[in-house]
Formats: sequence, structure tokens, C-alpha cells
Amino acid sequence: MKEGIHPEIYQTKVKCACGEEFITGSTVKEIHADICSKCHPFYTGKQKFIDSAGRIEKFNKKYGNLNKNKK
Repeated sequence: MKEGIHPEIYQTKVKCACGEEFITGSTVKEIHADICSKCHPFYTGKQKFIDSAGRIEKFNKKYGNLNKNKK
């Protein structure tokens, strides 16, 4: 391996939005995650629905119910 071209590896603390924290190795010192294995629906078995900034209402307002136009 060439000398001086590899980044430094740190013991990194990962913080999730749900409050979970864990340590891993990374090239950055701190990571902020939106979702982790403690709160992800695939791992928890619970479906959590998040509507970011009213996107669903905006879509429904723009396109309405698409099934109305089908015969």
C-alpha cells in the first residue's frame, strides 16, 4: 500500500433521530442518521408513516384520485 494516501479511521459515534447511539469505525468523527435498525420498519415490524412536508396532500391536490378517470 502507498503511504500517505489513506484516510484516518476513527471510532465514530452514530446518533439516530430516535435517540439510539452506537459506535462504529468511519473516516468522520460523528454521524447523524435519520433511521437505524432500532426504528426501521423492516426490523421492528411496525409500519411508521412519515409525510414529509405534506407531499401526499400536495400530490392528491394536483392529481386527485387517479381511479376516477378509469372506466
